[in-house]
Amino acid sequence: MPRPAPFQLSNPAGLYDPSGNGYSHVAEVRAGSRLLYIAGQGGEDADGHLSPVFAEQARQALANLDTALASKGASLAQVFKLTLLIVDHSETRLHQWVSEANQAWADRPKPTCTLIPVPRLALDGMLMEIEAVAATD
Repeated sequence: MPRPAPFQLSNPAGLYDPSGNGYSHVAEVRAGSRLLYIAGQGGEDADGHLSPVFAEQARQALANLDTALASKGASLAQVFKLTLLIVDHSETRLHQWVSEANQAWADRPKPTCTLIPVPRLALDGMLMEIEAVAATD
């Protein structure tokens, strides 16, 4: 029998349903959980190359996040909080992000998330970055 997650995601009554935008409103983490703080992951591949296409960078950033989590025995399923930085944010980029997040988290609830539009990121050509917090037993 699978163990319950060390956190619970929820969307309280009285708040709009954020699932169409790829996130949940509230994350409650059980006491005693091991927390992993993952630095901002961009869309660069292992050789440092960045696609000029936003959706491809989002997909690669999620893959990079998954790699960082796996190095500590965790996965995207254990992420409960994201901070998403998007250069030149637009509704189009939001929809592309949501599409990639929906593929990454499949039918599981999406983590809580704060999206911050920014004028630029650390590297030339970097269009987005994801910072994450995960909880494991």
